[in-house]
Amino acid sequence: MRVTGTHLRVLIGASGWLALAATAVSGPSPLRWTPVLLFTLFGPGCAALYPQPGGPATGARLEAVALAAPISLSLGVLTATSLFLVESFSTTSFLVSLAVFTTVVAALPGLPLPAARRGAVERAGRGPADGGGA
Repeated sequence: MRVTGTHLRVLIGASGWLALAATAVSGPSPLRWTPVLLFTLFGPGCAALYPQPGGPATGARLEAVALAAPISLSLGVLTATSLFLVESFSTTSFLVSLAVFTTVVAALPGLPLPAARRGAVERAGRGPADGGGA
């Protein structure tokens, strides 16, 4: 079975709800904290970057992987801070907020990654005359 863009979008969209369901596991089990940690680290960032129309270029894939964790952590900090400011922070409210955001954003096209696309095009367009190849 081949993984398509639609499969990836559904998987990313469902990852937050899976992390929320994992909090129902009792005790300090890795089955409880591992999905929550992975979702918090990568879920929102992947939702914002990966659903690229036509798929990301080769250079854009690396750029998206490198940016997924910092974007996810930034969104997590903004969510946690907002929930603290309105005095309603809890693990459940935090995960529900991020899961809703991730689900909605996974249905939208990903953020454009122009630097990687431009670099890939410039490298491909170079010829022997301008120092780009043999």
